[in-house]
Amino acid sequence: MKQSARFMDYLSSQGINNSQKIDLGLINNYIKTLAGYTYKTVEQNICSLRAFFRFLLKTGEVRTDFATKTPMVQTRKQTRIPSVWTKDELTKLIAAIDRGSPKGKRDYAIILMACRLGVRCTDIKNLKFENFHWKEKKLVFVQSKTRDTLSLPLTTEVGWAAIDYLKYGRPKIGNPYLFVKHMAPFGPFSEANHLSQIIKRYMEIAHIPVLKKKRGMHSLRHTMASMLLENNTPISTISDILGHIDTDSTTVYLKIDIKKLKECSLDFVEVSGHE
Repeated sequence: MKQSARFMDYLSSQGINNSQKIDLGLINNYIKTLAGYTYKTVEQNICSLRAFFRFLLKTGEVRTDFATKTPMVQTRKQTRIPSVWTKDELTKLIAAIDRGSPKGKRDYAIILMACRLGVRCTDIKNLKFENFHWKEKKLVFVQSKTRDTLSLPLTTEVGWAAIDYLKYGRPKIGNPYLFVKHMAPFGPFSEANHLSQIIKRYMEIAHIPVLKKKRGMHSLRHTMASMLLENNTPISTISDILGHIDTDSTTVYLKIDIKKLKECSLDFVEVSGHE
């Protein structure tokens, strides 16, 4: 593994050429070299290290179970501020979609799933006809990330977009997935397809500048959460809608509620005690 190879390179740089000389101090010093990397990268490196240490223990190369002793770095994804769209940008993006064309009907329904219901990109691609409970006006599916079942209210706007695509836009193929490719061979989107090209296409049509912030499908999910927060929706409710396991994952959106943050600001004169 690449991460394990990186650790071996570090050992070599420290003059360690025997696995028996590995100790917790050395491991901790290596982990410090990961400072500045993203949370995900650090997490992947530590997981790989633990797998590597389990292998060394199993093969008898070391006698200490370093896998269980390797510390988890106290850094969270919440240190990042989510990328969100302004209401004007979102309006322009949706208006740029040609809802009269089959492909436009599909893209319109996909984008609404993300920005109105907050459905993850992978879950959108995995939606099947059976997930739509039309009589109950609900969208029910098992989330790919948490494996928990999520039930969302199927709003009129999103529901009609899905029906319009299904009846008048979707290719007539025998496939259980709602959203499919519109180029032969017709079929569901691949796992590697993040649908970001759809967003980019309509950004260009709407003349929305491509900024440094990410403007992919996940940013539409962030935008929905921030709008709910602006409307004073409780964090617990937003967490349920997004399908988070706990509210800790949802609190990151507090960072993008500027109005609420301003309410928390302190008066300089009051704090300093000077006038």
